[in-house]
Amino acid sequence: MSNSNHEDEILDTVAVLGDPVRRRLYQAVSAVPTAVGRDAAAVAVGVSRSLAAFHLDRLVEAGLLTVTYQRLSGRSGPGAGRPAKLYQRASGERELSLPPRSYDSVARLLADVVERAGLDRELQSAARQAGADVTADGGRDPETELRERGYEPYWDQATLRLHNCPFRSLAEEFPALICGMNLALVEGMLPGDWTAVLDPLPKEGCCVALMSKNNFH
Repeated sequence: MSNSNHEDEILDTVAVLGDPVRRRLYQAVSAVPTAVGRDAAAVAVGVSRSLAAFHLDRLVEAGLLTVTYQRLSGRSGPGAGRPAKLYQRASGERELSLPPRSYDSVARLLADVVERAGLDRELQSAARQAGADVTADGGRDPETELRERGYEPYWDQATLRLHNCPFRSLAEEFPALICGMNLALVEGMLPGDWTAVLDPLPKEGCCVALMSKNNFH
């Protein structure tokens, strides 16, 4: 596919999110780690079920959401009813820069050099300081800070997990280097009553998990 066609495809996809209701539905579905039904999505954005269904299916057509079917009652066999149509964010990434830029290529080149040179500790030290600089003013709590930075935090009982890894493509290529850097970056953001550990989720998500001594979830 030529660069021009690739850009056209991304622009067409982004244009689907131009509708405010559709965009809010995409955000609502993306904000949770599990698949979401039409009823829950409609309630989340305050629209009718039929309007939510129309826009959710349009997001599926654009490749932004995927669909699974599941009986929410947990029953199976005759009389169990039809499976519900559930929506979840698609795993692919789309990036558009006008004019074209290639920061991702530079990031991969730098990561390769750092890994080959064995500079993991130096990278982690710099990341930890960068995290500390972010929260130096002590303004926002860690959950809010991580949400603002695209980690999509959610509580799993007493553990704050991160639904999205902002460095996913790099982490897949350089897992030890990038996950270690990411952990150090998050640690740098945390006040003294929080801890962070590497605890990868079985499917998608960030490898870092957090706990707070003052957590009441």
